[in-house]
Amino acid sequence: MRARGYLIQHRDLRLVAHIFLLFRMLFRGLFRHPGLKASMNNLSAVNSEYASTRPKFRPGLIPLLCLYIITCCVSLAFVATSYADVIAFDSRHLFAALLIAVPFGFVALLFTVVPFSFGYFLGFYFYTMILGYLWLIEFSRLSYDHPLAIISIYLSALAFLAPALFITSRISPRFALPARAFETLLSLILVVATATVAVGALYNFKFANLDDIYKFRAGLEFPALLRYSIGMTSGVLLPFAFACFVERGHRWRAAIVLLLILLLYPITLTKLTLFTPCWLLFLLVLSRLTEARTSVILSLLLPMLVGVAWMQVSQSALVSSPLMQYYVGIINARMIAMPSVALEVYNHFFSTHDLTHFCQINVVKPFVNCPYSQPLSVVMNGAYSFGNFNASLFATEGIASVGLALAPLSVLVCGMVIALSNRLSSGLPPRFVILSAGVLPHIFLNVPFSTTLLSNGAAVLFLLWYVTPRDIFRGPSSPVMAEQQRRLPEMSMR
Repeated sequence: MRARGYLIQHRDLRLVAHIFLLFRMLFRGLFRHPGLKASMNNLSAVNSEYASTRPKFRPGLIPLLCLYIITCCVSLAFVATSYADVIAFDSRHLFAALLIAVPFGFVALLFTVVPFSFGYFLGFYFYTMILGYLWLIEFSRLSYDHPLAIISIYLSALAFLAPALFITSRISPRFALPARAFETLLSLILVVATATVAVGALYNFKFANLDDIYKFRAGLEFPALLRYSIGMTSGVLLPFAFACFVERGHRWRAAIVLLLILLLYPITLTKLTLFTPCWLLFLLVLSRLTEARTSVILSLLLPMLVGVAWMQVSQSALVSSPLMQYYVGIINARMIAMPSVALEVYNHFFSTHDLTHFCQINVVKPFVNCPYSQPLSVVMNGAYSFGNFNASLFATEGIASVGLALAPLSVLVCGMVIALSNRLSSGLPPRFVILSAGVLPHIFLNVPFSTTLLSNGAAVLFLLWYVTPRDIFRGPSSPVMAEQQRRLPEMSMR
């Protein structure tokens, strides 16, 4: 009897064959098909993968979130010395810090019951920032109204998460690009990106050491149009194109996108453009191997856990590695801790200085009496020793603009905008949303909301989500569904 007939008659061997096919589908090229979400018997499960409006409680996320919270607090305790002017970690204040941070830990349960959306993605990153701030405030060296700040940040967190997590219903597009027009749009994005790289190289193209980029970057000046083009191209257009090419199975075009992003590094001399290709590939691997919500949590947990493990080993075994020290500085100190420290700094500064009343937004500045002639990043550089740095919407549109008392209302408005983005992206594959928005959470953590929407192109991405034709991902003629349909008979083995 032939091998296939033998498999059909013997259940044990059929199970082995099923497992083999599952692993073959998983590891046969990251860019070929969307993963193993389809049912073995029908295509209805494939279609349900794109429904992001139906809550589904996942108790398995609870231990993962507990590990995440513990890891986050331990990481912040390790890197507190990097911000010694602001934070003085003292074990005598540990119990008081736990009393402040632990109640906020229960807010993480929301991430086990709400469906995946862009608001989920961004909300979890903001949750990390606020958790870090609540954990560090007890060790603060800065003097301001701490109780009011704690109440304000709790209310602000809930004001943002409520719409960002729970408003996900789909807006039926009145206009969606035809498939051929959409392909033309993707080609146009590549043309615009190539032109941006070419023009930008005329102003600067220097492969600088990471330790020297700040020295060289201080002298960079680009025309306004080119500056906006670079911001939108690196943060939105190219990640969007990358996500499209991955979902469509165009691996070489996806590789070209990563190369174009990398070529922006010697032009801009920013760490974001240097590490974005690796970050997008990291998100791609996670989204292949895990469900969307798990991918979001692991996207911060795994890099942070590596840094914590190394700090523990180096502290106990007296092992030193310049490369790992640099890793800890970028991931644990800069990516994770800095947004939380920024809340501390902004709270302190604006407890004794005039509020901006949104005058940091260029279109608003002519209509209000602005007490600051320079951008907030420059103002902060003059007051503190961290260099030019911006902060998230919680610090800028919240604390700096309207003060602690009204910050939750301002944050609520921002949360409603993110809720709108959920509705505009509803119906798209979760992995497509993760990849196309892969850079935005980091930008939102470190840049004012209005700047991210306009200058960095987040509003453009929301519009692109709206006009993206859904049928190119799940229609019977799409490469994705064709691959699924081809494999289902093999997996059934009846």
